[in-house]
Amino acid sequence: MKRIHALHATLLLLCVALISACSLQRPHLSTSSLFDLGPPRTTAGRIPPAVNVSIAEVNTAAWLDNSAIFYRLLYANDLQPRAYSQNRWVMPPARLFEQRLKARIAQAGGIAAAASDGAVNLSLVRIEADDFSHAFMSADKSRAEIALRVSVLNGRTLIAQKSFHAQAPAASNDAPGGVRALATASDTVIDDIITWIATLPLKR
Repeated sequence: MKRIHALHATLLLLCVALISACSLQRPHLSTSSLFDLGPPRTTAGRIPPAVNVSIAEVNTAAWLDNSAIFYRLLYANDLQPRAYSQNRWVMPPARLFEQRLKARIAQAGGIAAAASDGAVNLSLVRIEADDFSHAFMSADKSRAEIALRVSVLNGRTLIAQKSFHAQAPAASNDAPGGVRALATASDTVIDDIITWIATLPLKR
């Protein structure tokens, strides 16, 4: 009996040693992650024209005005936006989109001033975001969904207003997959917006 107890004790110590060794070899990885849209990327085969505009702060629906990454289960309840519990944006997506739009305009050779600068010689671009989420058509198929309304003004005069909608398939059905798809959809819709703005009678 003593030998059996001794054997059990030896096996227990061996298991503890193995677990300790594994914990030393593998760094602890938190399940929580922060995301942004990554560096600006050029949409394949597209070079937007250069525009000189002033960009107002992007407005969003109240439920989007935070750093949560939202998704919808279109096949279950498309009226219920849900937030990933362990993953968040580094800042509200409206701010991320605004930064990306300005960077893309500058990348194309244009000027993107902040509305707070008060430049009177530039047309003003106002954007309202109605959707910026990861949509699941089924349990194993999903895409990014972005819906925006863009208004361009010369002073207090509205020149034009247009709605934009972009989708991009997600490579994986989780928060990282949704974020990458939203970055792709953002690049597409930003190029669409810049191209449209270039057709308008902007201030010179």
